[in-house]
Amino acid sequence: MKYLIAGLGNIGEEYSGTRHNIGFTVLDALASASNIRFEDTRLAFSANLKYKSRIFVLIKPTTYVNLSGRAVHYWMKKEKIPLDRLLVVVDDLALPFGTLRLRPHGGDGGHNGLAHINQILGTQQYARLRFGIGNEFFPGRQVKHVLGEWTAEETNILDARIRVATEVILSFGTIGVERTMNLFNNR
Repeated sequence: MKYLIAGLGNIGEEYSGTRHNIGFTVLDALASASNIRFEDTRLAFSANLKYKSRIFVLIKPTTYVNLSGRAVHYWMKKEKIPLDRLLVVVDDLALPFGTLRLRPHGGDGGHNGLAHINQILGTQQYARLRFGIGNEFFPGRQVKHVLGEWTAEETNILDARIRVATEVILSFGTIGVERTMNLFNNR
């Protein structure tokens, strides 16, 4: 069984380590823990992870966050992965820092990457793992916050939250979205 895990982020050194790139960061941590490497492929950096007789196709779209739907659609078709085996890992301003919320479907919540995926796929019926980046910023400073680097206080607990996010991904592929939500959404 194959699963497509799309971690959203922006390519380029200037975006490395920013809140908006948490999707990339989570997939990098999963790949590192699994001793696999990403390759530069069509529309994404990709890697295959084998875990408990499943294949997780990990992608980090190279289309920039706002055009993520192109890469997600391409890889779903290429790997013949159905919608119910797609998981998108994304930053979320509406959640307190470090909060993880797995949902089986839903709106874009104002996130341009999710909006583009919804538009290209023609549906919102796919799972998403939202990683809270908090909203502690002054009015009009949202872009600076989203594209900013983690604070020292956030950095102290970031690795632990990323590890939990990788556990959510593997659980999603092994026991399903509903059971995974029950296990992780309140942790």
